[in-house]
Amino acid sequence: MNNKTVGIVGVGNVGATLAFILATKNICSTLLLKDVRENIVQAMALDISQATNAAKSKTITKPCLKDEEFKNCDVIVITAGIARRPGMTRDDLLITNAKIMTSVMNSITKYNPNAIVIIVSNPLDAMVYAALKASNWNRNKIIGMAGILDSARMSYFIFEKLGYGQGQIEASVMGGHGDSMVPLADFSTVAGVKLNTLLSEEDIEDIINKTKNGGAQIVKLLETGSAYYAPAYSTSLMIEAILEDKKKICPCAVMLEGEYGYNNIVSGVPIMLGINGAEKIIELDLKDEQKIQFSKSVSSVQELVDTLEKKFFEEKKAF
Repeated sequence: MNNKTVGIVGVGNVGATLAFILATKNICSTLLLKDVRENIVQAMALDISQATNAAKSKTITKPCLKDEEFKNCDVIVITAGIARRPGMTRDDLLITNAKIMTSVMNSITKYNPNAIVIIVSNPLDAMVYAALKASNWNRNKIIGMAGILDSARMSYFIFEKLGYGQGQIEASVMGGHGDSMVPLADFSTVAGVKLNTLLSEEDIEDIINKTKNGGAQIVKLLETGSAYYAPAYSTSLMIEAILEDKKKICPCAVMLEGEYGYNNIVSGVPIMLGINGAEKIIELDLKDEQKIQFSKSVSSVQELVDTLEKKFFEEKKAF
C-alpha cells in the first residue's frame, strides 16, 4: 500500500465493484469515492467500509461530497457517464459523455496534479481523447482500460473452445474498444504453446468473433445493464501495476504520437505500465492483414474524434 490513495469517480456497478475489490484486497491505504448522487456515494462508502472491517483490511474508504475533499490521489479511475437511452443517437451519447468527462477532469485536476488517470467510461477511446483534450496533461498520465478486459474475454473463449488451460492462457488484443478491436491470435498462447497449433482456423475465427462481441453478449443477456465484474477486476490490475511500479506489459488505450504510423488518435496498444502511467509504448511486428484491421479500428475511433472536434470542442471555443 505504501500510503497510496486511489480515487473513483462514478460509483455505479463498475465503480462500486472496483471499490470493493480495492478495499478488501488492501491495495491502497485510502480510497476516495465521488459521484453526483451524494446519497449513493455515502451508502457505498459505508457498505464498503464495513466489508473492509470484515476482511481485516487497513484500507479506509471515504465519500467525497466536495471537489476539495477528492484530493492527493495517486491514481484516479473515471467510470462516470451514461448508457445509451431509447431515442439517443450515437452522437448524442458521445457528446453527452464528453461533457461529463470534461466536467470531471475540470473538477479533479486542480486537487490531484500528480495522479495517473484510468478511463473506463464509454465510448472508451474517444473519452480518453476528451480527457486529454480537457486537461492538457501528458499522454502517459491518462490511460484507457479496455485491453486487459478484452484480452480476458478472449482468454475465456479460448478456454471454452479447448476445454482446458484455465489460468495458463495469455491472449492479446489491440485496437479500439468495440467491434473493430483486433484480437491477435498469433500473439496468444496456452502455457506457452501458440494458439494456431492447438486450434483450427475456423475455431480461432469463432473465438475472434466472440471476443469482439463479448460485451454486447452480456448486455443482451442482462437487458438493462452491462458487464461490471470483469471490467472492475481488469481495472484493479492496472492500479496495482501503477502503485507497485510493476513495469507490466499490458494493452491499454493511449494517445499515439507516431507509433504504428498514427498521430493524435487514441487506440489500444501494448504499453509498459508503471508508477508514471504509460511509461513505454510497445510496437508489435504486425502482419499485413493485422495492419489493415488495426487501420480500420483506428478509423472508427477517428470518426468519433472528428465528431467531438466539430460538435463539442469547436462549439466550446465559440463561447
